[in-house]
Amino acid sequence: MKVTKFGGTSVASAEQIRKVATIVADDVERKIVVVSAPGKRHSSDTKVTDLLIRLGETYLEKGYANEELEAVLRRYEEIAKGLELGQEIIDQIANDLHTRLTFNQSNPGAFMDQLKASGEDNNAKLIAAYLQTKGMNAVYVSPKEAGLLVSDEPGNAQVLPEAYDHLKKLRERDEMIVFPGFFGFSPDGALVTFPRGGSDITGAILAAGVKAELYENFTDVDSVFAANPNVVESPAQIRRMTYREMRELSYAGFSVFHDEALIPAFRQKIPVCVKNTNNPSSPGTMILAEREYFLNPVIGIAADKGFATIYVRKYLMNREIGFGRRLLQIIEDEGLSYEHIPSGIDDASVILRQEQLTDEIEHRILARIKEELCVDDVFVEKDFAMVMIVGEGMHNTVGISARATAALARAHVNIEMINQGSSEVSLVLGIHEKDADAAVRELYEEFFGGAEETVQ
Repeated sequence: MKVTKFGGTSVASAEQIRKVATIVADDVERKIVVVSAPGKRHSSDTKVTDLLIRLGETYLEKGYANEELEAVLRRYEEIAKGLELGQEIIDQIANDLHTRLTFNQSNPGAFMDQLKASGEDNNAKLIAAYLQTKGMNAVYVSPKEAGLLVSDEPGNAQVLPEAYDHLKKLRERDEMIVFPGFFGFSPDGALVTFPRGGSDITGAILAAGVKAELYENFTDVDSVFAANPNVVESPAQIRRMTYREMRELSYAGFSVFHDEALIPAFRQKIPVCVKNTNNPSSPGTMILAEREYFLNPVIGIAADKGFATIYVRKYLMNREIGFGRRLLQIIEDEGLSYEHIPSGIDDASVILRQEQLTDEIEHRILARIKEELCVDDVFVEKDFAMVMIVGEGMHNTVGISARATAALARAHVNIEMINQGSSEVSLVLGIHEKDADAAVRELYEEFFGGAEETVQ
């Protein structure tokens, strides 16, 4: 059995949904199909999820949102008519949206979850109806019916362990199951959505629940690339990579997956294949628990912007017991998470996402560090990028760091920070944001220049 997930661009129009139907019909093992809400049809288009967010926010503010509701319904009506479906499915979607708008607004987060989830839910119903017209034994199954139980945290649902016991029963069904991504239900019956990458998370949960042989994730690219195609011209395609490599690259800005989306599949060691809806014959990228890495110790290079550094200096810091704990406690008290903590004997830097630092929070943190830790100096620097060189084979390969620093020197990029985890799956280089693209291009040339079109 395969669990097959289709992203927003794959189900954005009638034309794309016809491709989906052909793909699932071509392989009888594709028994569970997870779908996103309709995405962008072209670069200037608006995703249905964004239309729903606009609808919900306007309704909460004004108590009505006729124009915004019409925009959502228009998208579904266009898809349904393009697939030659009858008025019944259009009316069903319209009634569903009107019902959701009557949901209790005293909890705005829960109200918005209801509306946002309708994108995937109604698209799953529409796609199931279309597959039936093509002679397939397809049926829509809701997360509630399937028992996809999650924590009651609007916008940040976490799957509950007992959900997997419920979901494994889907394996016994004869029909092709069309399942909406992005949301589940709390034990009390409340609809709750997942965080970023929600439909990918749903697919991974279902794959783990039914013990699928493969989790296929169809998107709009032939594979995962060794670098961002918007930065590096025609980067190599990655054929095989590990879960750890994918997580590191996703964290650093690779847009194929959110970095937490594959965790359920990873824990069950279920292979994941990234494929292209518009070119399904392409082999795609296989994401595995392990791979042979001797041919390519480095699998990819990525950069993510928007970091800030809290720099702290105190003479004899290394001899002061509890200094690091107290420093991080101040960060924790403000509800912030950190990314890296490179340090020396008399100084330390706490690197975190810059978006977390409001002026007020920054002022409080600096004041507390000065007062409570009696430091010699403390200040914040902003607008950093983290460049990551990723590969399972790096820990067995001599000279990776030397090659990386030499490449950045050639590009006249100053390195502000170097950090490498104990697993040596990635090497992190902190640089100024303005140098990020030049750094990625030079590092790509160093590790992949002259390479073939694919990385094994």
